[in-house]
Amino acid sequence: MTRGFTMPQSATLAKDPPQSLRRVLAAGFLGTTVEYYDFFIYGTAAALVFPKLFFPELGASAGVAASFATFGVAFLARPLGGILFGYIGDKVGRKTTLVATLILMGVATVAIGLLPTGEAIGIWAPILLVVLRFAQGLAVGGEWSSAALFVGEYAPKEKRALYALSPTLGTSAGLLLSTITFLITGYSMSTETFMAWGWRVPFLLSVVLVAVGLFIRLGIAETPIFREAMQRADKIEAAKVPLVELFRRQWRETLLASGSVMMWLSFFYLGAVYLTNYCTTTLGFSRNTMLTINLVGVGFDIIGTVIGAILADKLGRRVVMGFANGAAIIWAFMLFPIVNTGNVLLVGVAVSVTLLLVGLACGPTTALIPEVFRTSYRSTGTGVAFNLGSVVGGAIPPILAAPLLAAYGSIGIGTMMAIIAAVATVSILMLRETAGTGLHEAGHAGGAETGEGADIDSALRTQSS
Repeated sequence: MTRGFTMPQSATLAKDPPQSLRRVLAAGFLGTTVEYYDFFIYGTAAALVFPKLFFPELGASAGVAASFATFGVAFLARPLGGILFGYIGDKVGRKTTLVATLILMGVATVAIGLLPTGEAIGIWAPILLVVLRFAQGLAVGGEWSSAALFVGEYAPKEKRALYALSPTLGTSAGLLLSTITFLITGYSMSTETFMAWGWRVPFLLSVVLVAVGLFIRLGIAETPIFREAMQRADKIEAAKVPLVELFRRQWRETLLASGSVMMWLSFFYLGAVYLTNYCTTTLGFSRNTMLTINLVGVGFDIIGTVIGAILADKLGRRVVMGFANGAAIIWAFMLFPIVNTGNVLLVGVAVSVTLLLVGLACGPTTALIPEVFRTSYRSTGTGVAFNLGSVVGGAIPPILAAPLLAAYGSIGIGTMMAIIAAVATVSILMLRETAGTGLHEAGHAGGAETGEGADIDSALRTQSS
């Protein structure tokens, strides 16, 4: 037995009272719901409102492109957020990042709700919009990985994907809540009133949600695995830089994990954000009709997420994500021909199937990515891998969609989606299976185990066994 250790992970979890674990799951769910509610209301506003309010001089097409470009700014910030909050999570604690990301997101979102439009302050309106969107991106860049990691380090390895549903479902709940909020404001006021000030209401309501999320997160303890690692790592790890260690030991796994999530990220933002604009501007659907379709689609996303997580614990992460990514290659060429029929029912089916595939692939992800990396840089690795995938899968496709549509028609968008799904399929198949992996053992099967970091993780594995 190595001197200085506390109880192993299994014993630590056994002594955690049930209400403590429930609070951990609540912290993952509610906090992520708040963060992604804030993130998604921007996407909805970017599709429906911002082109006219912040880019009125650019015209319809250029205004939409500029609006989605500001939407994409957050994805450029997300890797930086993953690095920044990953470093904080690895050096200070997972809980600290959960609180910090929530506060940053809340402040940025409320500020957007108070932001004057282009008619009032001219060029400063889009500039400030970009700055605040960048802040949102930093916050989300740290949020998902921190929440996934926090719940994962508490969960039993046999049911980690199921427990990790809490932050994953929080993402879907954030989209659901943002869609409902815009629907209520849309149905309760005229288009003129909505464009004048009604669009601000969802942003300002974030204050209440952030307060609830902070109340939950401030009342939870640091994860057992991180506490154990810090007790062993105090002097040995002090001089290490997690980002350097990550790319020195597991650069291949980082890139493959990034690629594995690209399909569901791109399909999500194209299905839930871009299609909202496409169907209202190109097909002539009303705003409320498209929001209602999205509401149904989110329901299928949640169903897919739950099924994906349950199957991931039974069959493995690679099987479930590989199937969803492979099916998405075929669906990419079917999506727009169905949407272009202009039939409301068929469009609803198209959005629902798209988000069902998103859920199937997303369900295992929250368990998979933390399992890939070692304890000493797991927060950084999870954040960097997920957010690199977010840039390629989440930011670029909505920006490229408009010029591809103009140049090649909807087949251009479908081809882009198929290529992304193919990359995701190859990436997940090249990763090793991580189901059933204890987080003390994570990250060692595919990487070097030399140096001080290996000594620490090796000691943790010995104590836990």
